[in-house]
Amino acid sequence: MQLAPAFAALTALSLAAGMARGDGAPVVVELFTSQGCASCPPADDMLRDLAGIEGVIPLALHVDYWDYIGWEDTFGSALFTARQQSYAVAAGERMVYTPQLIVGGTDRVIGADPMAVMALVAAQAEQAPEVTLTLGREGGGLVIAAESGGMLAQPVVVQLVRFLPLAQVDILAGENAGQSRTYANVVTDWQVLGDWDGTAPLLLTAAAPGDEPAVVILQEPGPGRIIAAAELR
Repeated sequence: MQLAPAFAALTALSLAAGMARGDGAPVVVELFTSQGCASCPPADDMLRDLAGIEGVIPLALHVDYWDYIGWEDTFGSALFTARQQSYAVAAGERMVYTPQLIVGGTDRVIGADPMAVMALVAAQAEQAPEVTLTLGREGGGLVIAAESGGMLAQPVVVQLVRFLPLAQVDILAGENAGQSRTYANVVTDWQVLGDWDGTAPLLLTAAAPGDEPAVVILQEPGPGRIIAAAELR
């Protein structure tokens, strides 16, 4: 189910208005989803709408624990299942759900609830950034530079994410059999590059071959709060 154009436009305008009130950094929205989950298409469509909103970095992480139903997710990865499970452990939760959205590494939404996600993104966008993070390309590498006003409350994990902006999949079996789905911002790779404590400026170059967009995320361990993120297409 796609958001009605008027509702999507209202969502975009509301988010933009909320972001205009502060100087916040882009807000990362992670969607844990699966092609084999009957409840996931509305959340997948919502993420596609979020991909068109400035100041939001939506990422679709396809888990693999729905594969047993009869359809192996073409983007599913045990790595993304483990990330979702780590979020659950960090929050003291015993279960994981699909679809589930994590906003900024801290706020959780179960199911496709655009208004809840919109409110959380707007609230996080109003927070003053602790770190200045910039990305650039140099040859086949990605140049990552960050500065803070001093030592961070705790060292953050520097992560490099690659994704497909759009991907169409014909689902032939499982709960969504017969559907042709278009997915947005499908994560294909998630690497940990190291830790940074903020005492000195961060400057490093990471391999980033190919044409896929890149996102760098600075996140407190746990996984916990995302203190900065930047995207380069």
